[in-house]
Amino acid sequence: MRGLGMERPSSQMSWTLAIGCVLWLWASSTLAQLGEEEHPDVRVVVDVSGSMKKNDPERLALSALDMLVALLPNGATAGVWTFGQTVDNPLPLGEVDAAWRERALDLPPALQEYQQYTDIEVALREASRAEANGWRHLVLLTDGVIDLPPARGGKPEIDDASRVRLVDELAAELADQGVAIHAVAFSDQADLALVERLAQSTGGLAALAENPESLLGAFLDIIERIFPADQVPLEAGRFVIDDEVETFSALVFHEPDDGPLTLVAPDGTRYRADEAPDVIRWRVEPRFDLIRVPDPQLGEWRLVGPVGEGSRINVASPLHLRTAELPATLYLGFEVPLEAWVERDDGPLGQGDEEITLSVSLQDAEGTVQSRVTLQAEAGRFHGRLPAPALTGNAHLVIRAEGEAFQRQRVQAVNVLPAISAAYRPSDKRVVLTAEHPRLNRENTEIHGELQGERIEARTAGSSRWHLDLPERDEALSRPMLLNATIELDGETRELSLPRLMLNPGGRVGIDLADVGGPSLGTERLDDGGRRDTSLPPSETAADHFVTWINRLPAKAHALWQAGVPGLQRLWELHGRDPRLWGAVAAVAMMVVLWLVVSLIRRRRVRRPVHREEPHV
Repeated sequence: MRGLGMERPSSQMSWTLAIGCVLWLWASSTLAQLGEEEHPDVRVVVDVSGSMKKNDPERLALSALDMLVALLPNGATAGVWTFGQTVDNPLPLGEVDAAWRERALDLPPALQEYQQYTDIEVALREASRAEANGWRHLVLLTDGVIDLPPARGGKPEIDDASRVRLVDELAAELADQGVAIHAVAFSDQADLALVERLAQSTGGLAALAENPESLLGAFLDIIERIFPADQVPLEAGRFVIDDEVETFSALVFHEPDDGPLTLVAPDGTRYRADEAPDVIRWRVEPRFDLIRVPDPQLGEWRLVGPVGEGSRINVASPLHLRTAELPATLYLGFEVPLEAWVERDDGPLGQGDEEITLSVSLQDAEGTVQSRVTLQAEAGRFHGRLPAPALTGNAHLVIRAEGEAFQRQRVQAVNVLPAISAAYRPSDKRVVLTAEHPRLNRENTEIHGELQGERIEARTAGSSRWHLDLPERDEALSRPMLLNATIELDGETRELSLPRLMLNPGGRVGIDLADVGGPSLGTERLDDGGRRDTSLPPSETAADHFVTWINRLPAKAHALWQAGVPGLQRLWELHGRDPRLWGAVAAVAMMVVLWLVVSLIRRRRVRRPVHREEPHV
């Protein structure tokens, strides 16, 4: 386990300090884009409980504060809170400037005064209490484990009650008051469901970060959501600078062992970090380069060398791409309404300035486009609806404006969730379904499941919760359940197919598993780099199904043999009318007959007398 303060390895410290210095330059490109009426403040809420000491052995909370201090643009309002059993405010709200950053960087000792218990509920209430001129963004850095002192009551009842209040009451209250919670968990042992629900309910982002690299990606996403920045598209290492651009900043990710990067100007001039003129500010780090070029040449620039996923080109100019409020969470099966426009510092573009095309795409963590729409012009703004996402996980909305002489884009991180989540409760012999989409409830949604051809209706168990009671089943069998919802919304009826749910996934025998695929139901956890595998398995042919089924027969036979006569009786009661059972019985019988025939032939060959011929002289 790594130590604290000066005992931390120099490589970890140098990495964090380098990120802090470099990203301070990166964040400054955002300052010019803050509007006069936009005054959101950022309140960093750091967990200093005993569980963090165990679940954050890399002391990422210290790195997190350094990064956030660097990323916040000058002129923003920010403060820092710490919490365990009690809540403290070591750095009150104030305007971000050099003096504020210095005070923030002196805070690490306060972040290492660990307290025994964890009260997230009180921490969020205290940090959100002070009023603001705009949205209040709480950046919660925690392991997400609620642990209240036993003096307040019996455990774990008091912990469970606090969690319920957080999810069912406080999150909604804060959202109504203009408070968004961006939650970052430091361990996969954290209560990730709580972290994700707090972010989802308040319009924030959620991430799991287990190393400094993943922290960097998470904080870039959070800062770009709070303080959106204009970019120019970067494709295959190329980007175009127009005559409106005053400065560009290139953040280029790469691997530690990659070769040096070269920047090629439109006139062919080649720049490298060790040869760049003083006017170009170029910082090289093991995993990224940051290049800032003022008053750049017009035309196409090129990056020669490794350009990793997530690299971007921020620009400062009087021409801006704007959007209406973008949701932080998208839902399977639901389109996304969009509105965007282009304007100058001194007002909107004139009707005859130039023809503009605006488009929006949804890209997964690998940069693959999942859906795309071209917005239609209407009274100086552009509107459209992005097709419903098909896969859950981390994604980005990329809004792009293209004119005859310019290109601009904005990138906003989003989480894609199922509209209705499901949890299998084997002890209660039921499936619990919960509406994740805020507009779905028992008044407009009906749900049913299908299990081996049998339709099972779900009954309401709350305003946005349903129970689906399961029939008796063999615990040795693992089976998929198909879930469907009928929704009445905005005068329309829609059928929503939910991702399948596997019942008894640890069963010894699987039934009809070969032709089932797709993402699992429920919120998925974010990994180190904010990436996940959301690809669907290839479709299987009938021959593939047959081979898979035949290969499972020995396992099925063994399971039935182990279950004995009671197992056979349960199987008969549950599946006596299922033709697939009779098919399986017939196949097993044929295999037994074939085995007997082959055995008999072999035995006859073994018993056949051997005739030896005597040698002749």
